[in-house]
Amino acid sequence: MRLKDRVALIVGAGQMAGDTIGNGRATALLFAREGARVVAVDRDLASAEETAAMIRAEGGSCLPVSGDVTSNEDCAGFVEACVEEHGRIDILHYNVGITGDGLDTDPMTLPEEVWDRVMDVNLKGLYRTSRLVVPIMRRQEAGVITAISSIIAVCAANRVIYKASKAGMNAFCHMLATGNWDYGIRVNVIMPGLMDTPIAIGYRARSGNVSPDEVRAARDATVPLRRKMGTGWDTAFASLFLASDEARFITGVTLPVDGGMTARIG
Repeated sequence: MRLKDRVALIVGAGQMAGDTIGNGRATALLFAREGARVVAVDRDLASAEETAAMIRAEGGSCLPVSGDVTSNEDCAGFVEACVEEHGRIDILHYNVGITGDGLDTDPMTLPEEVWDRVMDVNLKGLYRTSRLVVPIMRRQEAGVITAISSIIAVCAANRVIYKASKAGMNAFCHMLATGNWDYGIRVNVIMPGLMDTPIAIGYRARSGNVSPDEVRAARDATVPLRRKMGTGWDTAFASLFLASDEARFITGVTLPVDGGMTARIG
């Protein structure tokens, strides 16, 4: 097992309802299958508990915990819960993100409260969480941090604040990597491309008043590799690699998992 007995704190381990699997839940399941003791954090405790039940049904270990990354108290609470349960944190996996809900297509009209909300969740939430976990990993002289960003950080898109927040995540993690390699801590970023996940498909189906299948067909057509979107499992397998000893010499990397979409840049 590639993560045997390691403690993985997965922030954003639940998901919205849908007929596919999200990045966070897929990662939690895969980590547990590879021997990790998972602490599944989500703002929606019922969803975290659902993830935990799936893991336990397969014989794995998972503690579900409620937590809102915009709250310093909640962040401290789920980090403390992880340490109390397992005595350490070997992996921090940050999989939380929101968009501007269509209100951020033009920086001149972007409402300030939308800017603040998206930055608070996507970027500051990562900061709040990692600043609590890094001292624990420094004492251990080992640890892995992986953040889930987006190819929108580097691709043209009319989603101003989402792009800015994801680019900020990339930069923040680069600084975390360079500031912590002396402590044996590795920090990397995954940038998923178009994924067939409940949040991605559901939002576009509702906002466009079209069927999920229509959304899938339109998104599939834009992906270079086999004209097919990725899934939450593709993000999860990349996350597993970066968390494992197979990636022990990799830090400060921003890895696209996108079916070749960023390869078209330029």
